Amino acid sequence: MGRNQLNQTLPAFGAAQIRLLEKLSNAQAVSGDEGEVRKIVLENIRPNVDELRVDALGNVLAIKRGSADSRLKVMIAAHMDEVGFMLTAEEDKEEGYYRFEVIGGIDPRYIVGKVIKMSHQELYGVIGSKPIHLTPPEERKNLLGIDSLRIDFGSTSNKAKIGDRATFSTRFQKIGDLLRGKALDDRLGVAILIELLKYSYPHLDILAAFTVQEEVGLRGAKVAAYALNPQVGLVLDCTPAYDLPLEVEDSEPPPENSRYNTKLGRGPAIYLADRETLSDPRWIAHLVQTAEELQLPYQFRQPGGGGTDAGSIHLQRSGIPSISLSIPGRYIHTPAALASFVDWKNTFHLAYSALQRLTANIFTQER
Repeated sequence: MGRNQLNQTLPAFGAAQIRLLEKLSNAQAVSGDEGEVRKIVLENIRPNVDELRVDALGNVLAIKRGSADSRLKVMIAAHMDEVGFMLTAEEDKEEGYYRFEVIGGIDPRYIVGKVIKMSHQELYGVIGSKPIHLTPPEERKNLLGIDSLRIDFGSTSNKAKIGDRATFSTRFQKIGDLLRGKALDDRLGVAILIELLKYSYPHLDILAAFTVQEEVGLRGAKVAAYALNPQVGLVLDCTPAYDLPLEVEDSEPPPENSRYNTKLGRGPAIYLADRETLSDPRWIAHLVQTAEELQLPYQFRQPGGGGTDAGSIHLQRSGIPSISLSIPGRYIHTPAALASFVDWKNTFHLAYSALQRLTANIFTQER
């Protein structure tokens, strides 16, 4: 067990959790095909919950009941799926070229020349485009679109089938205090939710939802929230960190980036608002108070675009007070994201401590 500056005992979080994250990150679970991650989740949470089921869409729904007579029903969600690709047409069977579509938000600028792996088999390909040597200067100024790219499997193409999914072949690695891997959005949150289910919360019923199809419209969370019918909702996710130096001509060194939304190393990101959700102010106050009293670092995820499963959860039934708590990550939705281990650990500790202190009285106050 670890202790913070106020001598508050916090659960240990280290090598074992990194090993789980590695397994989760290396697994493939493109939206709509989340089976590999679902299997890992089921294996890890089965001993720690009272009820467990997989719904019609593939969400893993688990209930961990408290022991008190009166208990608050808290839904905690983390999405299992990741961005990736789907084969849509076989363009040249002999050469092994396939057309494809992206699943989720992927910028074509990041994928040319990248190695991808097909789901459920040891089949690798390369995302190719016209070589720069053969591209006229005027064409080089144009951004490549998905229509101009192909996945090249070479002579192994007979193993690929239309409708198959693929994603980046990056393998997880810890680099100093940084975590590098594909799909850290949201395997970081999945790993935290698995960990949270190991502990008791006598005054709460924890309704855990490991959701599907978040990257294509927050779909699994909508179904899960309706089925679980919680009183409040907490989403654990990974949010893009726009914290690189600004590019300003004739400036040395570059000026400080004052337009960041989150920064690595500054702790868990508490959502104020995004495109889908205005966070419940009582949740915001509770997370901030918990962090400050325990001297855990935190930051506010600056309002802007994007959205998490909270966007679907808070609109179900008669309304569910919800918030997102995220780990900042650079380069998410690319072949390799980077996140801070310390941010990840502190996000777990903040979520754990906030749940231990959570009471129904918090949400009987006016918004």
